[in-house]
Amino acid sequence: MEPLSGISFFVQAAETRSFSEAGRLLGVSSSAVGKSVSRLEERLGVRLFHRNTRSITLTAEGTLFLERCRRILCEVEAAELELSETQQAPRGRLRISLPLVGMLVMPALTAFMHRYPAIELDVDFSDRLVDVIEEGFDVVMRTGDPADSRLMSRPVGSYRLMLVASPDYLAKHGIPQAPCDLTRHACLHHKFPSSGKREPWPLKRAENAPELMLPTTMVCNTCSALIDVAVAGLGIACLPDFMVQQAIEQGLLVSVLDKHIEHQGTFRLLWPSSKHLAPKLRVFIDFMVTKLLQKNA
Repeated sequence: MEPLSGISFFVQAAETRSFSEAGRLLGVSSSAVGKSVSRLEERLGVRLFHRNTRSITLTAEGTLFLERCRRILCEVEAAELELSETQQAPRGRLRISLPLVGMLVMPALTAFMHRYPAIELDVDFSDRLVDVIEEGFDVVMRTGDPADSRLMSRPVGSYRLMLVASPDYLAKHGIPQAPCDLTRHACLHHKFPSSGKREPWPLKRAENAPELMLPTTMVCNTCSALIDVAVAGLGIACLPDFMVQQAIEQGLLVSVLDKHIEHQGTFRLLWPSSKHLAPKLRVFIDFMVTKLLQKNA
């Protein structure tokens, strides 16, 4: 283990810029740190530090070596943690943010609670774009591709947008046969809670064709309200398939213009990037991925 301890001494000295401070933190003498670093330099055949009577600074080779050594120590720490945790059941509080799509996630969430009763869930249902790290969430579920380099992610399912209306509405106003027909219909729009911008309808159009200017009968920041308004026969709404599936099966809604829609969205779990995952977070991610991907299969 001498090479590993030498790496540990080197990293501590590099981070503190002092052999004496590194020794204090490691519980050894400053000379022990200095000798360990000297042996490491001799073995590598390069100088890792510039030394003077007041301080030490990394050489160019030392700077390169430091990043690799940090990764090595992180892997060792993660391996030790995994071994120690194999004897422990996952437990503790898990803070989660989920979108307002209970019908999609609640069956998997309740099954997780049955499987891991020692894990306490603190769940925030919201469609706003939360800051995972600043707001202290362990994990969140959101749509789209991750844009924050501080986060790790795994896909848990896919969905597509559909245009739907009630049979009564279509009987009164006619069934649109092409996207241009929508300009004569009552259109119910969703807006993003985080930005207030209206979500565009994913209608296919010819190259260089102008975007359709759709009427606005209603704009709402929650999809569940749009479902109620569409079921009430007040217009055509553009909604995720998993949210309207039950209403379609019950005959309350009918899909229109399916061949003219092009959309594929992805649900992802996102969590702060770190050198290791706590057991409670690891089992939650694995469980939800298995359950939700199975459901979407």
